[in-house]
Amino acid sequence: MKKYLAGISLIILLTVILFSQGIKSDAEKVDHSDMVTGPFAAPQDVTKACLGCHEEQAADVLKSRHWLWLGDEFEIKGKGLVKVGKKNSFNNSYININSNEQTCSSCHSGFGWKDSTFDFKNPENIDCLICHDNSGTYKKSPAGVTLTVAELEKAAQSVGRPTKSNCGNCHFESGGGASVNHGGLELALLDDSKKLDVHMNVKGFNCINCHKSEKHQIKGAGHSSMAAGINKIACTDCHDNDKKEIHKNKVLGKHLSAIACESCHIPDIARENYTLTGWDWSTAGLKDDIKLDENHLSYAKNRGDLTWEKNVKPVFRWHNGKADYYMLGDKIDSKPLYINKLNGSISDAGSRISPFKVMKGKQIFDKENNYLIVPNLFGDSGFGSNFDWNKASESGMKSVNLAYSGKYDFVETIMLQPINHFVTPKEQAAKCTKCHGKSGMLDWTELGYPGDPMKNGSRVKNKLIKE
Repeated sequence: MKKYLAGISLIILLTVILFSQGIKSDAEKVDHSDMVTGPFAAPQDVTKACLGCHEEQAADVLKSRHWLWLGDEFEIKGKGLVKVGKKNSFNNSYININSNEQTCSSCHSGFGWKDSTFDFKNPENIDCLICHDNSGTYKKSPAGVTLTVAELEKAAQSVGRPTKSNCGNCHFESGGGASVNHGGLELALLDDSKKLDVHMNVKGFNCINCHKSEKHQIKGAGHSSMAAGINKIACTDCHDNDKKEIHKNKVLGKHLSAIACESCHIPDIARENYTLTGWDWSTAGLKDDIKLDENHLSYAKNRGDLTWEKNVKPVFRWHNGKADYYMLGDKIDSKPLYINKLNGSISDAGSRISPFKVMKGKQIFDKENNYLIVPNLFGDSGFGSNFDWNKASESGMKSVNLAYSGKYDFVETIMLQPINHFVTPKEQAAKCTKCHGKSGMLDWTELGYPGDPMKNGSRVKNKLIKE
């Protein structure tokens, strides 16, 4: 009997190890109905049950980008060693998470991040289900998790490798709604009949097929990855050009030295839902809401004027995978202010012509201190409650220990968001005339060429690359 029990224990232990290491096969479908039993009064109780077997994995989560909302430490000229992420950078939609944590962190892989007192070292604060629920019922809002005791138990017993739905709960609806921020990540990717993306719709990939992880560090470009130029994934991770698996046509193959794959294979974004391309906070609080359609406002009293577009064409810029980000306390050095400045040029051999979505904003800044303000947008002292920019600024700037002069204005901002999803089948990739010829989509002079390289030669031939 002892040998039998020992054998059963070993099987369970090996199953847990395989599952925790993210190995595919039957480990994806581990039945937790016997290992994890309720009742669970709160989702935190599920985490406590997970920690019984997964202490090592929890320790990895506490070091991860998804948990810290900061990337790896690296050197920035004039600033020393820094980490970049949502915690200390800006965007031109909801501006900054500080003082707005309760709303923004509804997409965080933790529980209870309401302000700076949140304990990032406590594993019991980890929300395991937001990434590993396979029941399809688990979701958070600024108010928290509202599942019943029975639903929590069902979610806990369903756990497995993250699906598109798990990732999509946050990434498809970041910014407050479907396709708001990205335009290339939207709920339509969950519907395989749409055929919008050759990987996620046609081939049925989950996000983690490309965004692989090791010790809960998920690969893929975000603020931190673009800032440091690390932790990236690329089409060539799977499609090996050296083995001639990408283009049998030699002329097309030569393009890879100067053109990013996405430039030819993602003709547009926001094909199903509108994406936001403009957000003017300076007009907020002045009038009542105005509808664009049943799901979108062209003007929101608590947000200002909103510009929505569908079938958005990318803009193209030289990019070497890195970018400089405007961060807390940085002086405004240009108008419009670029929230991120892409690194790369025609003279940089490591740069490729890459596609981006342009997001334009108008946001509040301190006139005397000449830096962007972190406004408190939600809650009792938030702008959405009292429409008072002074109160919102005082509260927000206090949360980041930056001075507020009491004098504010609004500055135009621009953010260039990389386009990596909505990859079309190869038959729909851009043809030669899409770029070359009189009606081509690329402005060759703006990109630094003496003219169309089909006629005038490549950057190598024109000796434009600096060694």
